[in-house]
Amino acid sequence: MNPREAAAGVAPQARVSDDDRDKSIQLLQDSFADGRLTAGELERRLELALTAQSHDDLLAMTSDLTVDMVHLTPRSGRIRREGDWRVPRLLRIDSEYGKVRLDLSHALIRHPQVDIELWLTYGSAAIVLPAGASANPDGVRTEWGSVTCKAATYARLGKLHVHLTGEFTYGRLTIRNSRT
Repeated sequence: MNPREAAAGVAPQARVSDDDRDKSIQLLQDSFADGRLTAGELERRLELALTAQSHDDLLAMTSDLTVDMVHLTPRSGRIRREGDWRVPRLLRIDSEYGKVRLDLSHALIRHPQVDIELWLTYGSAAIVLPAGASANPDGVRTEWGSVTCKAATYARLGKLHVHLTGEFTYGRLTIRNSRT
């Protein structure tokens, strides 16, 4: 059982629903589109997904594809993500002098929760959430910086929740919902 299933209380031998199969099929198709599966592998795994009986069956064909982490390490400069971009499950940014702007309001987000780790020495960060999304910045430490969160800080059923961790030595973090 993977950690997400354990947290959700899903038993590995539990029978899968059509929704479980659909999510696995979507992951397989995305992996093919990203170049992580060949056409032959996709065909074989799709057949297995359609006939899967338990969560173990689905996990066996998708476990090598579920790592969804991006680590950006510019020493300085700007990191800007906006518009139609794919948000990973875990986004880690390490920058000594950088400025970060992450606009999630029009992004492709496939996870109910996204973890963002920000390690900025002198930089600042602004995060724009989709309408109704929430963010918990309690895991962010600052020495001389500040953290301002204008979004709800508790997870809402059916809405994106962003969990933030990291450290701002001299920078600031601002989080707000989209105005549109």
